[in-house]
Amino acid sequence: MRWLIGAAIAALGILGIASAASAETDDPSYLAFQFGVFDFVQDHNQAAAFALEYRNGERFWLFKPVVGLMGTSDGGAYGYAGIALDLYFGNRIVVRLGFAPGAYYRGNGLDLGSVLEFRSSGEIAYRFEDRSRLGITAFHLSNASTGRINPGVEVIMLSYSMPITKLFGGN
Repeated sequence: MRWLIGAAIAALGILGIASAASAETDDPSYLAFQFGVFDFVQDHNQAAAFALEYRNGERFWLFKPVVGLMGTSDGGAYGYAGIALDLYFGNRIVVRLGFAPGAYYRGNGLDLGSVLEFRSSGEIAYRFEDRSRLGITAFHLSNASTGRINPGVEVIMLSYSMPITKLFGGN
């Protein structure tokens, strides 16, 4: 039974990736608006989180550049720049995986042990006809044991990605 489920998932993945080639070619650059919960899993110092992220539409090898800024209701902030990989399943479903180093400011919030923090992220989103996306983003911040402590933190956010051309005009 397991092999049948595995074969079905593989077949769907192959079909999705094959039909998604055109979906990827017309993807624009995005401005993503996000809000959610900081310290979602461990709940040591939970806070509201909000973020603004620029997602470049140009691909460099397999990856797309990303730059963002996140803030928390505790006065914390995290600025980052990194890369993301978009995986398309048909024209509507997009899974985004990302990695970005950045600088963390604690504010009155959680002590993550270092200014340097690494962001590992995943998102699943629905892509609308106008190319905007609505999804759920989750990420983990960690200093990879380079700081004096490394508690790490998980964040979950609702994300709306709007094509830049929709905001500022153009093709």
